[in-house]
Amino acid sequence: MALSGSAASAPDEEPIMTQLKLVSHALCPYVQRAAIALTEKQVTFERIVVDLSSKPEWFRAISPLGKVPLLLVDDAVLFESAAICDYLDETIAPRLHPADPIRRAQHRAWIEFASSVLNDIWGFYVAPDADGFERKTADIGAKFQRLEDELAHREGLYFSGAVFSLVDAAFGPVFRYFDVFERHIDPDVFDGKPNLKAWRRALSARESIREAVSADYPKLLEIFLRSRGSHLSGLMKASA
Repeated sequence: MALSGSAASAPDEEPIMTQLKLVSHALCPYVQRAAIALTEKQVTFERIVVDLSSKPEWFRAISPLGKVPLLLVDDAVLFESAAICDYLDETIAPRLHPADPIRRAQHRAWIEFASSVLNDIWGFYVAPDADGFERKTADIGAKFQRLEDELAHREGLYFSGAVFSLVDAAFGPVFRYFDVFERHIDPDVFDGKPNLKAWRRALSARESIREAVSADYPKLLEIFLRSRGSHLSGLMKASA
């Protein structure tokens, strides 16, 4: 998955061609953030998919936390999606963070909020029983209500209005989970939240978000969820 382009350089300089490789896992939402940012910036990159259940030695050697994403920038290794996206935003146009320092810090905080939602989603799909499942559903619903309240003060398709940002890149993978969940259950977490629903629709239609995963992502996620032995796994099997 790649688009043509190069890192930005000063007007009087020859463009500096940097080789970018995104080390990925097919289902990782944090990888998706980096892929979305790269695609929005229209730079060429190579995607290398690793099996995290059987990590190759070369990956263990260069990943300090044993996790994806990694961004290989020529001979340098960057890890953690926030650091990767910030590097891309500081070096390649167009900027996806606000120019104003206060707003930029607020956006970074909302990206952390997206990470907390992902943690709740993990708890949702691994919950072993109905009680744990309902607690996590409530946690997600409460966070989505905070987002609904925040979006009520904004106009436009995206988190900042008309301009796509790294906050949007963080929430596209969050909402993508529900495309698969809702094939089997209705968790009700979007009910009564028109602004959140509109944002979800806008993100799902964005090319960079659609292309951040492979065509077989829904099938792979289904297989993964069914194999958890969780309360959700049972609901999915019962709905088949």
